[in-house]
Amino acid sequence: MNLPKDSFEPKIVAFCCNWCSYPAADGAGVSRLQYPTNIRIVRVMCGGRVTPGLVLRAFELGADGVLVATCHFEDCHYMFGAKKAADVHKITEQLTAMIGIEKERLMLDWISSAEATKFARVAQEFTATIKKLGPSPIQKQMTDGIDQLTKEIK
Repeated sequence: MNLPKDSFEPKIVAFCCNWCSYPAADGAGVSRLQYPTNIRIVRVMCGGRVTPGLVLRAFELGADGVLVATCHFEDCHYMFGAKKAADVHKITEQLTAMIGIEKERLMLDWISSAEATKFARVAQEFTATIKKLGPSPIQKQMTDGIDQLTKEIK
C-alpha cells in the first residue's frame, strides 16, 4: 500500500545523552516548544554508548530515521563520550550505506542541556528530511517495533 508522501508520518528514534540532550528534550517539552510527536526518545547514559548495532536494530524494528544527540565535546560528562559518538557515527554511516539506508536517515548532533530550542529545531528539521525521503527501505519486522526497542534498552 503506497501512501501519498504528505500523509506519511515517519517513526524516528532519538538516542539522547542522559546529561545533555535528554534534559534539552525535557526542557523543550516543559517550555511547550513545538516539535514533532514522531520522535521516540531513548535515554542513554552517553551518546558514545550508541553502537552501530543499536542503530541498525532501530531500523530493523521500523524506524524511518535515527538521531543520536549527545553532549558537545567540551561538556561531555564522561570526557570522551561525545568524541566516541562522532567516531562510531562514521562507522555506522558506512554500515547503513552498505545495506541501502540513505545517509540522511541517520543524524548525529551535539545538543547541551541548555539548548531546548535547538533540540526542538533539530527534531523539526530531521522529521521534515525523513518525510521527504519517505518510508525506510528496511522492512518492519514487528508491528510495534519502536516500542519493543525502547523496552529492550531499559
